[in-house]
Amino acid sequence: MKRLDLLCCCVASLLLLGTAEEAEDASKLTKRDRSHLENTLKLNEDKPADDFSGVLQRLRKIYHSSIKPLEQSYRYNELRQHEITAYPGRTLGSSATDGEITSKPMVLFLGPWSVGKSSMINYLLGLDNTPYQLYTGAEPTTSEFTVIMHGPKLKTIEGIVMAADSARSFSPLEKFGQNFLEKLIGIEVPHKLLERVTFVDTPGIIENRKQQERGYPFNDVCQWFIDRADLIFIVFDPTKLDVGLELEMLFRQLKGRESQIRIILNKADSLATQELMRVYGALFWSLAPLINVTEPPRVYVSSFWPQDYHPDTHRDLFLKEEISLLEDLNQVIENRMENKIAFIRQHAIRVRIHALLVDRYLQTYKDKMTFFSDGELVFRDIVEDPDKFFIFKSILAKTNVSKFDLPNREAYKDFFGINPITSFKLLSQQCSYMGGCFLEKIEKAITRELPDLLGSIGLGKKPNVLSCDITGCGETPKNRYRKP
Repeated sequence: MKRLDLLCCCVASLLLLGTAEEAEDASKLTKRDRSHLENTLKLNEDKPADDFSGVLQRLRKIYHSSIKPLEQSYRYNELRQHEITAYPGRTLGSSATDGEITSKPMVLFLGPWSVGKSSMINYLLGLDNTPYQLYTGAEPTTSEFTVIMHGPKLKTIEGIVMAADSARSFSPLEKFGQNFLEKLIGIEVPHKLLERVTFVDTPGIIENRKQQERGYPFNDVCQWFIDRADLIFIVFDPTKLDVGLELEMLFRQLKGRESQIRIILNKADSLATQELMRVYGALFWSLAPLINVTEPPRVYVSSFWPQDYHPDTHRDLFLKEEISLLEDLNQVIENRMENKIAFIRQHAIRVRIHALLVDRYLQTYKDKMTFFSDGELVFRDIVEDPDKFFIFKSILAKTNVSKFDLPNREAYKDFFGINPITSFKLLSQQCSYMGGCFLEKIEKAITRELPDLLGSIGLGKKPNVLSCDITGCGETPKNRYRKP
């Protein structure tokens, strides 16, 4: 018994000694200089942030008066349920709230587990060894979707609170169920960078875990954040380069967003030169079948954490790569208003095309109907083969719409499956004496109002809010269907 006690004491002493040595080694690690980070992201500048309140007010007015009426009348939100096949790329919410229009740029972090996503956020915000830092470790540590945003003081917000607050842009997440909201958390941090951007940390992808075991539709939630992200960081490390079913599905969801994707090979200073070259090639080999673009994606090779680079590594190369990535991030922040206006205009173009297509389907249905026709059979014939009735070609011929902007034909089979064609009105009937015509209003927003608003930012001018309120941000649309 005494020998056993003595053995336990020895083991405990060795463990304590090992822990003390590890702590001593950790304390010896030198911290990396952050001056390049603060200079690139302009964290040291004292000048106040640009005031775009007038631009945002006018943008909201254009959306609610010129885009939303057509969007709701032709139920564009129903088409969005099939948006991966209908419209690859970024889309607006089914009925955009002011929170979505006024939200800050969002940077989304994706990738396998324990590749350094949370550590990268801690490094960018300088949160290490502070009460604000995200928990990190060698094991899978992030099981929630964590939204890091600006606030006057450190504060944690539960997912159910974020979804219930209409002032935020996260209220649509409620549709994914209560199980997901328990896995959603918001953290407010008083940091200057977060005044201009919002970070979203995601659970790491674990290929040996079935999706249904998460308790919520993981891919659908990822798609929601992907649709709203301005910049997407996909992080890998040298030990996790394999691509499984879940990562393959993720890249399929990223189709159409290649310009906003930044691939990061993290922890690069842990490898010798020859090993780094092999890992770099292996990463390209793994990702090649998943990224269907003509030019290879840019891969940033560095180590994103606060400790200094390991000795005998390519310090200058890693530093240049890091600065290049930070410049990309700063570019998104600097161009946030231009990107938002261009995005709203892109959304308006899609709504307009959708309304024109529904109008054409309806007009064709009315033309083919006779007194003895079976309406259901007639419309089924039209939906099954729209090219037979020149639905899409007629839109291209008459409205000067690019064929590359047309949605997938298959999406309209599902759309009309839940929305009877008889529940819609022709565009020629969507006019009122006071409000004008829906189509003319959205066309004016696309061709004049939104480009003018974008030009006013480029010239450094701020739209006059008062005059906008008086004039309604433009002339009253002409109603060509009203008799003179």
